[in-house]
Amino acid sequence: MKPQTLLSSISPAPRLLALSAAVLLAACGGGGDDNSNPVPKPNPVTVAPTMDCSAAGKAAATASTAANVVCMLTSDGEIVVELDARAPITVANFMKYVDAKYYDNTLFHRVVPDFVAQGGGFTTGFAGKPFPTGLGTAIKLEVNVGLSNVKYTIAMARSATPVDSATSQFFFNSADNSAKLDYSASTTAPNAGYATFGRVISGQATVDKINAEPQLYIGAETPATEVLLYWAIRLK
Repeated sequence: MKPQTLLSSISPAPRLLALSAAVLLAACGGGGDDNSNPVPKPNPVTVAPTMDCSAAGKAAATASTAANVVCMLTSDGEIVVELDARAPITVANFMKYVDAKYYDNTLFHRVVPDFVAQGGGFTTGFAGKPFPTGLGTAIKLEVNVGLSNVKYTIAMARSATPVDSATSQFFFNSADNSAKLDYSASTTAPNAGYATFGRVISGQATVDKINAEPQLYIGAETPATEVLLYWAIRLK
């Protein structure tokens, strides 16, 4: 099964059409350099420089009181996240993908400056990563549980249909996106929201570095060079 694209759904509404077009172009492949079919350059470092979390990352995990902590190594550096027990369904789902090594050798396929860095569904060349047996089931949208899409939090991407549509894809909030992405029951501006389920406890600079990657072209919301997620491992 091919994972959902889940790209345009967390973009502010005015950018929806432009983003969708950019994603279609980038995902088509073809290897061309012309503006009609641009594709990111492959990352020159295809093999992870290490298969273990750093001492600093492990120390952050030890100091954390969270039951679940994950270490990720990207081509821009290491990120350690602690997962929040207030979103148990989302946390359990994410850990299933981590333990199955599903996130290994994937991309941050969507990077929107000062907004989000999204990954968890594509491999190099923007190929959708199939779900192995036991993965790929959509989960309940866990919002309004006391968590917020503030800077350096991790949340689930989903389709435009908010209920029960998130699967593997996640994003890091590169800015305080609470006003745009949090649940709201307001009658004037209702928002189904996006499920936050953890925060970065080590490697905030890596999130910033991914966010600052040069874009494929103006407004592409795609890095010019692929940002790789080499692996994600459970520390707790």
